[in-house]
Amino acid sequence: MSEQAKEQTLAEQAPDNYECRVCGYVYEPGKGDNNGNVSPGTLFTDLSNDWRCPICGARKTQFDNVGASDAPSGFQENLQFGLGVNTLTPRQKNVLIFGCLALGFLFFLSLYGLQ
Repeated sequence: MSEQAKEQTLAEQAPDNYECRVCGYVYEPGKGDNNGNVSPGTLFTDLSNDWRCPICGARKTQFDNVGASDAPSGFQENLQFGLGVNTLTPRQKNVLIFGCLALGFLFFLSLYGLQ
């Protein structure tokens, strides 16, 4: 049997965008680069070393990681605070939400036993 892939949180799923320090162009993996024949979904780290900025021609080393635009807002280290809900995977959040709803419904039904 094959091992299942590790489920990721929303913050882990969103790919990082990179901004050119020379002209301000932002490479978004979801859009790719039509000029450089880079298909959508290609991560910046997967681009070849000879890839250049489509606007100004700067090298790949002239880009800075500016984070993901699809990730939840806030810094990565702040996702650990609170009740820990930000670190749950979507499946774990569903179990928590619907489990609490079922427990509340059972509690509500138990009130009919009181007289």
